[in-house]
Amino acid sequence: MAFVDRMRAEYGLQVSQRVRESIELVVSELVTNAHKYALGPVLMQLRVGADGVDVVVWDSDPAVPVVRGADPGRVGHHGLEIIRKVAEKLFVEREPVGKRVIARLALSEAPNPA
Repeated sequence: MAFVDRMRAEYGLQVSQRVRESIELVVSELVTNAHKYALGPVLMQLRVGADGVDVVVWDSDPAVPVVRGADPGRVGHHGLEIIRKVAEKLFVEREPVGKRVIARLALSEAPNPA
């Protein structure tokens, strides 16, 4: 992932393979959900800061996504459930048009207590 490579090269940040894969997973899940459920455009942004990496996805659908409870028998609809396990924070900001879903991932490998 070019973004992680730039974080390493430009900022000297150490990013483990596990964190790199978690970033890729969250990007994939959030963009897929936005593309699947929103009728309009989708915008994705990656931001790095002292706290970690934010994966930000905006879409035009005003409906706030719901994280379902764990259900190993359910087929599909596990994306947000998975994101909650790998992200430090997951929150939604309503916008004048649509919403912005933000998942913050730590650069360290400390496990999420959630």
